[in-house]
Amino acid sequence: MGNYIVREFKPEDLDAVIGINRMCLPENYPAYFFMQHYVNYPESFLVAESNGKIVGYIMCRVEYGKLKTGKLEYGRRGHIISIAVIPEMRGQGIGKTLMEKAMKALKEKYKVNEYYLEVRVSNLPAIQLYRKLGFSIVDRIKKYYLDGEDAYLMARPV
Repeated sequence: MGNYIVREFKPEDLDAVIGINRMCLPENYPAYFFMQHYVNYPESFLVAESNGKIVGYIMCRVEYGKLKTGKLEYGRRGHIISIAVIPEMRGQGIGKTLMEKAMKALKEKYKVNEYYLEVRVSNLPAIQLYRKLGFSIVDRIKKYYLDGEDAYLMARPV
């Protein structure tokens, strides 16, 4: 579709990723939070780059706990912590590509049993994307976000 590549995050991308996070999402994280995920799960912290500029990112981690999907009761869960694409680059498949590549890394490198994420109940474009990728709403978390909005917990087996 568009003219972009997806690659693993590098420390020199930090300022651009923080800038996208602050521009696109009300949930902002300190620099050390991003770097912690880079150090622990580098293969699933990805950026999208277009013409030398970072235009999107996805940051994930692996947790062990009770699964919401599949046959196992407990297992490795790939948690999509944060994903964002700058407004002028949306609609080109970047978010979908970031999700697919991060999910592949979570499966192949980190051997997860399921993927999950939280999403604002009002974020219909994101919910639609996650449904296309096979995610289902498995729970509603009341007042999950700082502004009081609920979140859907969405998950899918690997």
